[in-house]
Amino acid sequence: MTLSQQYLSTRASGEPYLSFEATVLRGLAPGGGLFIPAEIPSVPSDYLTKWKDLSFQELAFEIFSLYISQSEISPAELKQLIARSYSTFREENVTPLTVLDEQRKLYLLELFHGPTYAFKDVALQFVGNLFEFFLQRKNAGKSECDIRDRLTVIGATSGDTGGAAIYGLRNKKDVSIFILYPLDKVSPIQDLQMTTVTDANVHNFAVKGDFDDCQDIVKTLFDDVEFNQKHHLAAVNSINWARILAQTTYYFYSYLTLLKKVGSENISVRYVVPTGNFGDILAGFYAKRMGLPVEKLIIATNANDILDRFWKSGVYEKRAPLSDVESVKETLSPAMDILISSNFERLLWYLAREQLSSSNEEAGQYIQKWMIELKTTGKFSVPKTVLDAGLKEFASDSVSDEQTVETIKAIYDLTSGYIIDPHTAVGVTTSLRHLDGKHTYISVSTAHPGKFGDAVHQALQGKDAYSFDNVLPDALKVLKDLPKKVTVVEKPDKELVKATIEQELKDEGIVF
Repeated sequence: MTLSQQYLSTRASGEPYLSFEATVLRGLAPGGGLFIPAEIPSVPSDYLTKWKDLSFQELAFEIFSLYISQSEISPAELKQLIARSYSTFREENVTPLTVLDEQRKLYLLELFHGPTYAFKDVALQFVGNLFEFFLQRKNAGKSECDIRDRLTVIGATSGDTGGAAIYGLRNKKDVSIFILYPLDKVSPIQDLQMTTVTDANVHNFAVKGDFDDCQDIVKTLFDDVEFNQKHHLAAVNSINWARILAQTTYYFYSYLTLLKKVGSENISVRYVVPTGNFGDILAGFYAKRMGLPVEKLIIATNANDILDRFWKSGVYEKRAPLSDVESVKETLSPAMDILISSNFERLLWYLAREQLSSSNEEAGQYIQKWMIELKTTGKFSVPKTVLDAGLKEFASDSVSDEQTVETIKAIYDLTSGYIIDPHTAVGVTTSLRHLDGKHTYISVSTAHPGKFGDAVHQALQGKDAYSFDNVLPDALKVLKDLPKKVTVVEKPDKELVKATIEQELKDEGIVF
């Protein structure tokens, strides 16, 4: 087992490395840390030749194998898991690359061809099958009368993670899934994608609060040792390492696809990623560190611009300038309405390890210090050496709702009818600002426009040939007529959520 197939916590203090299975099933590390590989592997030196004609599934196998030991999942088993995970996608190439403006070197990476029409499907179809695989192995030979290993999967969502996680885990044996989302703060389609799944093992909690409240409750539940051990908690948010790993594939796949489109390896590529919880762009960081020649990773934020402000100041602060409150702004791109980007901690660990520390443990101490400052004061700052090192690989920008709407219009006109969703528009707006003729830009499209009718209709109503009825896929049209199953949680309170989880587990027939 190589170092890249073993895992440590970002707040490590000398604990033994964990296996891939233990990392995936635990989700969140003790003390609130996130798991990362003990070493980032390098791709083969001849990968451009060896991998250029691989299918998405074949490429995923090559990348996943660098992080998963054959002693844990055999090559045949891993190939089966990958095949099953991506058989649910409507597009043969899984994540196709399309041209937005060839003359100005602007491409769009479409990540919305999975069962819930969002980029989260790329990871969560795989994660759901991983959970099932590990549980089947643990329970092999056990009868229904035996004590069976089971998981209580808990996640928070600002919109897309919930539906994708539910579709990945619905009706899975020995798994119950609980999704917390902010009441009335996801799009109507996102709400329906979650609440119309009425399988017995699926539980939706609409919390009176914002996404950060939901995410904070999930983290505190994982830190609750007694509750965690009692119910065998597992994570589906991008705090789970398997989510990041699965998303790494489409950076390699899109780059190799681009080389074939332009017929040359002599290109300089920048990725622009609409960013909320920092998981999607973090996968690009891992791809870059593995050897993918990405010139820059550009973070695109909406009005909740804590990440953009960090890259311009070195200060990570929940309260925006000239504001007296720490609060999430509601925007037309709700999946990005987040203050605390959980995965940013992983990047900070690498920057601290490389710029400030002589050991993994010392890097973990810096992370612990910064996270305590964030919790107690609402902000922390990093030394200039850390910020400067990060800026060699990252840039950032923020986009208003007004600019989002204008970009949806502009792309519709430019392409004679191609429609992008508001999150994608945040990324495309940022891409258009950075176009310079020297670099090729791949802007990441994270969701189907049909999921965000309000923003799309606001931008395109009155346009020739536009009808939102033609935008909305048939699979989403029927949701409004289906029965719903949801529990409203009256306040964002950990103890209230714990009690509600236990009651619904009892109602499901789970003995604990």
